[in-house]
Amino acid sequence: MAWRITDYIERGEIDNHTRGRVHGQIWLNGIDHPVQLELTGNPYRDLAGQRLKFLNPHPQPMPDHLRRFAREQTGVIGDMTAARKVKILDIPDDELKHYYTNKIPMPYHWGNCLYLEWHSVRNGRVVIEATDFVLEVEPEAAWQMSEGEEAEQLEANGRAMINFMDQLLEAGNPTHETSDEENASLSAAEAAADAEAARMDLLNDRVMARLEKDELANAEDYARILREERERIRRERGEDEPKPFGSNEEADHPFHIDTINSDFAEAMAKEDEPCDLESHPLFEQCQQLSYRAADDLEQNDWLPEGAQEEHPLNALKHGIWMATVKLAGALNGRVEEWPPDPLFAGDCLVRLKKARRYLKDALAALDAAEAEKLTDPVWCLTLRQELRGILQSAQNLIHEVRSALNGSEH
Repeated sequence: MAWRITDYIERGEIDNHTRGRVHGQIWLNGIDHPVQLELTGNPYRDLAGQRLKFLNPHPQPMPDHLRRFAREQTGVIGDMTAARKVKILDIPDDELKHYYTNKIPMPYHWGNCLYLEWHSVRNGRVVIEATDFVLEVEPEAAWQMSEGEEAEQLEANGRAMINFMDQLLEAGNPTHETSDEENASLSAAEAAADAEAARMDLLNDRVMARLEKDELANAEDYARILREERERIRRERGEDEPKPFGSNEEADHPFHIDTINSDFAEAMAKEDEPCDLESHPLFEQCQQLSYRAADDLEQNDWLPEGAQEEHPLNALKHGIWMATVKLAGALNGRVEEWPPDPLFAGDCLVRLKKARRYLKDALAALDAAEAEKLTDPVWCLTLRQELRGILQSAQNLIHEVRSALNGSEH
């Protein structure tokens, strides 16, 4: 989930006078000191070698739950440009609901969009995306980037992001799992599963980031973008050309079949439809908690209409539901066969660890909601107890799967 801070920016600047580095400052509404940027990489050609200043004509007050945004942003550049072509609606915001409800075509025109993206140590992916900022670019660049160099830079930014994420994992960054138990020595199978999961997460992030930029994208566009991003990661990592997928031996491999079953369980959880795989009690418990929490938020009008995804109550809903989804993939269909066979345990463990991370995110969001008095205190207390119980159960299952994996390597 990206941090989107556009609405709360007063002004800011980025400086790429030094190749390979972007320095900058961003002033947020209601925050005394600016956010400092120290990023590796270069922006697109339109901003390469230049200093860009930007001003938000209508900054909104910084909400309390976004005050956790780190004041020092150190990391790597994603996409940075002031010339992205986007659709700009030609109707005021207060009329959007009328057009949408009545299925009236919304008038628009194509225009330039400021798009600044980076991946930081403290906050992960951060995005600034605006079409109404006042921009000022220095008339002369400190250095020039050719069209060919821009293509190379995009590849370099991708490689840098991979290396950056790998370093975070190795360093035990606070955004990942940091307790002594969670940083226990990994078996070879678990390490391999974690590496493949990180690769798939990166692939998914890149695909979704591209799809977000094109509201008209269809299934064919998704398939094409997926192929392109897979190839991009392969090139960035210097891997050999993949072998054609089609042999019966590969298609029938137990790990491949198990992964398909787990993905199917997750898909069914997302679609809220019955699943042929036998449901695990922990999945059912988390799913029912997700339903109850969402119903309570709606019935009590605790979640404001149009609240951003970073709002604590949105983050709470997202955390519980995503934990449900990951538990479905990890556990459904394994009730009678536990712990899982070592051949499948790596994939199961990855999903359990992701579920654990989402449960912790949900607890952190609940803490923020309670601190800001967004809901009823008794409701928070009850929900926290249930979340902690599910988290402990997930942790116990992680122990059991790890034991299965470690036992298979001796």
